[in-house]
Amino acid sequence: MMIIERVPAATMEQEAQNLGLDLPIEQTAVWADYQSEVPGRTPWGSLLVRDSEQEGKIVAVISLIRMDTHGYSYLRAGHGPVWQEKPTQQQEQQFIDALVKFVRTNDRHIAFLRIDTWYDHANVKPVLSTVPYSETVVVDLTGTEDDILSRMKKRGRRDVRKAMRESPAEIQNETAQALADFTEYYKVMVDTAQRDGFAPAPMSDYIDMLTKLGKNARLYAARVNGEVHGWTIITTHGKSAVYYYACMASDARGEFIPDKMLLHAMLDLNSEGFTKFDLMGIGNDFAPSLKSLNGFKTKFAKDTTVVAAGHDIPLHKCLYSMLTMMKSVRDKLRSLKHHEK
Repeated sequence: MMIIERVPAATMEQEAQNLGLDLPIEQTAVWADYQSEVPGRTPWGSLLVRDSEQEGKIVAVISLIRMDTHGYSYLRAGHGPVWQEKPTQQQEQQFIDALVKFVRTNDRHIAFLRIDTWYDHANVKPVLSTVPYSETVVVDLTGTEDDILSRMKKRGRRDVRKAMRESPAEIQNETAQALADFTEYYKVMVDTAQRDGFAPAPMSDYIDMLTKLGKNARLYAARVNGEVHGWTIITTHGKSAVYYYACMASDARGEFIPDKMLLHAMLDLNSEGFTKFDLMGIGNDFAPSLKSLNGFKTKFAKDTTVVAAGHDIPLHKCLYSMLTMMKSVRDKLRSLKHHEK
């Protein structure tokens, strides 16, 4: 049986450190503080997960954010829970059961939970929104530049070296400039969104992320003839970094910007002692919509990394069924509009 214990965020992070866990930034107090200033989001709790069958040993930690939207509330744990070691299916089910009971006892207004799970369980559902993934690429940043290049696939080394030789872009950490005026950076994101068919977040979202995360977020920009042609926001925590957002101007194709910008970021992070760089999700049968990312991301490491994937766990089943039905209707309407174009 799993036992859930609510503790201050600092206590959870200390216990995680004691267990040797490298917490994702989304499972830290830094992230909770950032989310607390986003309308409709409230840090709900930092929890320790103890296994009674192991004399109450802490086996996982999890930080939850309450999301209030469209008249209902749910709890989300970005990249959580974090286990000391991969759980068995039985252990994970025991954790889910304990968490459901704990949340129902402490907050009866929660419609569902959104957490990462390793296995399919009877009470686990595909997410209603967002695009979770079960596989990613993690680049080993240790050693020299040659060491980093040697761990890439052959085409990765070829593309990066070609970019370093031929790309006209100059890459710099421009976090301070972006915070002073994000306008020129946002234009590139809007261009990327129009080209690739997605809606960009409001400009304030990117500014807030850089502002609120402070030293845990940075923006690298690629300039050609003084103009921003591409940029990426990278988050950091502990010894790990994550490739969070990236965009490139349509007229920058052929300038080999993504490869040059990533290598610059890798070497910069390496010089500061970071050891891992997560490229944040690729496509497979679980996440087919992300397969377009695979050609680029998978060349930077010889192997991919399997991770727990986001799933929903309904607490108010009737409400969740209604939300699922509404999503199905919306998806059908979008499909009809797409075919009409």
